[in-house]
Formats: sequence, C-alpha cells, structure tokens
Amino acid sequence: MDNLMTRQLELILREGEVDFERDFELEVVPKYLDEKGHDWLSEIYRDLGGLGQAPLLKKLKFDFKLGRNLVLYDEEIHFNRYRLISYKSGLYYEMNFPFAETQKRLCRTYEKDCLKVGLQQRIWNGAPLAKHSFGEAGEPGDFSGNGASGWKLTAYNDAQVDLQTRIHGYKLFRITPYETLMTGGSLKRLDQLLVNPKEEQRTMLLNWFLRKFNG
Repeated sequence: MDNLMTRQLELILREGEVDFERDFELEVVPKYLDEKGHDWLSEIYRDLGGLGQAPLLKKLKFDFKLGRNLVLYDEEIHFNRYRLISYKSGLYYEMNFPFAETQKRLCRTYEKDCLKVGLQQRIWNGAPLAKHSFGEAGEPGDFSGNGASGWKLTAYNDAQVDLQTRIHGYKLFRITPYETLMTGGSLKRLDQLLVNPKEEQRTMLLNWFLRKFNG
C-alpha cells in the first residue's frame, strides 16, 4: 500500500501521463464466489490453522488500477512459510496466476527479510481478527508453536485477493522489491531503484511497468 515505493511509482506514472487510478478499492460481490471458490478458500484457511468458518473480505484495496489491470506492491511481509502454504492450494493449480511460481520461490528465499520487519507485535500478532481466526500468536520469531497469527491472516487474505480479483474480471499484477532491472550495465533491485531514481532510470521504470500489461 502507501509507501516510498508506491509513491515513486505514482510520480513516474504521472510524469509518463499514464491514465491510472491510485488506491483503487473493489467492493466484493458475494454471489461471484461459487462453491468451488468457497472450497478453495476454506482449504487454504484450514491449511494455515484457521479456526471456525473462514472470514471473507468485503472490500479489496489495490495500489494502482489501469483499465482492467490491478497492481499490488508486495512488501517483505508477504514472503514467508505461510504464504507458501497458500500457494499449495488447488486454486493455484486450476487457475493460472503468472506471478505464482516466482512468488513461491521468493517465499522460500526471503523469509529472513520478512522476519526483519515482521516481528513487530502489530505484524506478528496482527489485527484482532488474526487472533480470532488463527489463535494466540507465539513469541515473535518462534515458529515451534502457533507461530505468527498476523502473518497467517496476511497470507490468507492474499489468496482471497488473488481469487476475488479474477472472478470479478480483473487481471492482477503483484510486483515485489526483489524484481531486478538492468541499468548502467548491472542488475539492480526494484526497491533500490525506486529510492531515488535518476531521470533515465525513471524512463526505464515507466517502460518496465507498462510492458507488464502487454507481455
């Protein structure tokens, strides 16, 4: 959501005179979620240790909307063992999400980054719904017991967003700090480039962003 990276992307899109909507909210139409969709979400919820009936989001929030394309910038807290569990659902085998394989690899590789930012109580424990849905969180950093209820809720909600976006007729693009772009003869990470991009890098970032929708 709103952070230095998305603010920089917003400036780059405005400079490029791109027609987009910032901080788009999508109201969920409950009837679009059929029995199979309910089953997928219930499966993911249970696999994450969910208690009782799986809660459903009523509104989805996105960083950018360009036509029928929706964009989310996934920060480090989205890459961990719980999100990896969600990707094992039949949802991701029966529906084609172009970002899924890359995100699974990032979940395996960058949980250490998630730990750096995700041990704060408000993230590790999560909102009150996290405790209600997944039980009392363990001590920050301890995965031996119940682990991070807040991380689990984030992973479950990410899966909801993936499914609901698709059944509402949109295409979702998840971009990450770990994407690499060639500039000045070397590969640089997206998050590094977005801190203070030079003019030629801003043009490159704009072209990279727009190519995603035409790939």
